[in-house]
Amino acid sequence: MATFGTLSDRLTETFRNLRTKGKLTAADVDGTVREIRRALLDADVALVVVKEFTAKVRERALGDEVNKALNPAQQVVQIVNEELVHILGGEQRRLQFAKTAPTVIMLAGLQGSGKTTFAGKLAKQLEGEGHTPLLVAADLQRPNAVNQLQVVAEQAGATVFAPEPGNGVGDPVKVSRDGVEYARRQQHDVVIIDTAGRLGVDAELMKQAADIRKAVDPDEVLFVIDAMIGQDAVNTAKAFQEGVDFTGVVLSKLDGDARGGAALSVASVTGRPIIFASTGERLEDLEPFHPDRMASRILDLGDILTLIEQAQQAFDEDEAIKMAEKLATEAFTLEDFLDQLQQMKKMGSMKKMLGMLPGMGQMKQQLDDFDEREIDRTEAIIRSMTPGERRNPKVLNGSRRLRIARGSGMTVTDVNQLVQRFEQAAKMMKTVARGGTPNIPGMGAVPGMGRPGASSKRGKKAKSSGGSRSGNPAKRAAENAGVTSTATPTGSGFGLGGGAAQAPSEADLAEIQKLFGKS
Repeated sequence: MATFGTLSDRLTETFRNLRTKGKLTAADVDGTVREIRRALLDADVALVVVKEFTAKVRERALGDEVNKALNPAQQVVQIVNEELVHILGGEQRRLQFAKTAPTVIMLAGLQGSGKTTFAGKLAKQLEGEGHTPLLVAADLQRPNAVNQLQVVAEQAGATVFAPEPGNGVGDPVKVSRDGVEYARRQQHDVVIIDTAGRLGVDAELMKQAADIRKAVDPDEVLFVIDAMIGQDAVNTAKAFQEGVDFTGVVLSKLDGDARGGAALSVASVTGRPIIFASTGERLEDLEPFHPDRMASRILDLGDILTLIEQAQQAFDEDEAIKMAEKLATEAFTLEDFLDQLQQMKKMGSMKKMLGMLPGMGQMKQQLDDFDEREIDRTEAIIRSMTPGERRNPKVLNGSRRLRIARGSGMTVTDVNQLVQRFEQAAKMMKTVARGGTPNIPGMGAVPGMGRPGASSKRGKKAKSSGGSRSGNPAKRAAENAGVTSTATPTGSGFGLGGGAAQAPSEADLAEIQKLFGKS
């Protein structure tokens, strides 16, 4: 969600300053609203939307719900979150399917907005849900548009209806009408019509789109808009609403690095819901749009629900149970590790997944520095091993590691680091699988969360003997101190246990990073 990154950073910084205040005055609220207004305007959100949004936030922030709250700052964040959800459309709206097949979905938008790519993404998603979509090539103006749709349809595993070669040849209205009839005969239950666009709004574009709509009477007309289009997004959306009257909006290119706030204005200005968000170049990078989840992402509150849904789609439940059993019985091998890496790759970009975790906006630099190719390098090393070496890494002597390094295009040091990280990770996962708490290097044990009945030999000895019996006073004092620290942990890893809560240091974070990737 790089498009809203700048807006997210500005709003997060504003609320960070607000949390330092125990009680909010009218001046504090006005200052906060002023910063929110600047952040929204800088992000290209339409002025009319900004005025309405900030007015509602100010009115509610000065009301009793904040004045009587135990934590006024958090209450203001909640208000901003709720108002963001409102301008994003309120509740999620799904595709409306026709009672009698086929369901006709018409795509509209400017040239370059991503209509053809979205057609393939939608077809692939519908295929996965058990539908039989048909793509209709009605963009007969743009050079090679028909060919592009055929390529995208092949990648999505969908059928395409393209009776005309395009490149200025053919009647798009007739192709659209014939496509719906073809779908009815061939028993396709969904028809997706890819229409032509223009570099800008003009009368010819609107007439053609209106004629296609009149000819096929679609159940859904989806307006595809580039999230990086800028302030012109509102004017373009209004023009298409007047000319075609779309029923829903699709935000494309949300993975771009532009400000993108104008796209947030579309739902509020047109009154039409955002149904889908395109978050990458792959056909799998298409998400149903949830206004509440998007608002949480913008405010750096995370999007755990979407992360869970993606994990459920990528991971097989039966395989997950088998993997848990292997972890508990110490049967977890590099072959299993390789399977887990491949499952993770199915979920998409690691940066995108990590960005859905709450508070990750504060670790933006670490996310930017994360190398997605590290998983590929790890996979290359494991694939260069024999099946026996994957099942038993202890047989990896110097000559074997040199062979693996040459086969994977890596160094012996890389192979050594992978084996070491795997052993550490396997040990941690085995501890978790057995109900214990992993001892993360550099952070110690988490107090109060140890496995019931588990204790060190030193702890048992101390309990039975009442302490050290060494004749050396210095040694006895040291051993007794060790017993005390073992029996009664005083650390505060992850902010738990005795003492003040303390965040992990840079060294601690580096140690954790070594477990899962290169340092």
